[in-house]
Amino acid sequence: MRPFLLAALALTLGFVAITAQTPGPDSLIEGFRQVEVASVSDAIEQLYGRKSYMHHEMRPVFTTKFAGPAVTVLLKKGEHKEGASVSQGMLDAIDAAAPGSVYVMKLEDGADIAGIGGLMATAMKARGLAGAVVDAAVRDVPQIKKLQFPVYSISIAPSTSVNHYRFAGVNVPVTIAGAPVNAGDIISADEDGVVVIARAQAAEILKKAQELDNTEHTMIPFIEKFKSIKEAVAKFGRI
Repeated sequence: MRPFLLAALALTLGFVAITAQTPGPDSLIEGFRQVEVASVSDAIEQLYGRKSYMHHEMRPVFTTKFAGPAVTVLLKKGEHKEGASVSQGMLDAIDAAAPGSVYVMKLEDGADIAGIGGLMATAMKARGLAGAVVDAAVRDVPQIKKLQFPVYSISIAPSTSVNHYRFAGVNVPVTIAGAPVNAGDIISADEDGVVVIARAQAAEILKKAQELDNTEHTMIPFIEKFKSIKEAVAKFGRI
């Protein structure tokens, strides 16, 4: 075989090898759907020395588990009489969101103001969004439960943001329940809470989280057999 053909083949095989070793976007999301949020949180802290989880008030409307890239929406306080048209941008964000996205919404001082309700949740489910995380209240809880659309929020209230808030941006940096979120960051949620994964570090975090998950799941039968958590921690190094 001619030298230039050998070189081209080597480059091709090298590219294939790199592609095979590097998870693509879809495989990353699927991976985070499988691992436990606690393991993801530990992985981020062990790898980068930072906390990347939302505070304890961020809770699900019903038991759920999901992961997906963030579409961020920001609303700022501002009294007016212009109705829902002022917040049209938050509705546009839903209609433009790709299937599998997570709608991440911030309302300034929104603990007593419902950021989303049954209608918005219906639209999100119809578009195939993975879930919503709202740093504000949520309302129409019976409808959301009936829909089985995953929603996390910091509270429940019957109020509305209409005439009290103005749309301030989509896919802008926001801080949600104490955790910074950028558009495209991966949001992973389960019964333990919500964690934010920076997209650029997602592959490394997923690998570490999977390792932590595997270690913990191996420890359970060991503890059951030897009836000692001290011995398990000494052997596996995880708690």
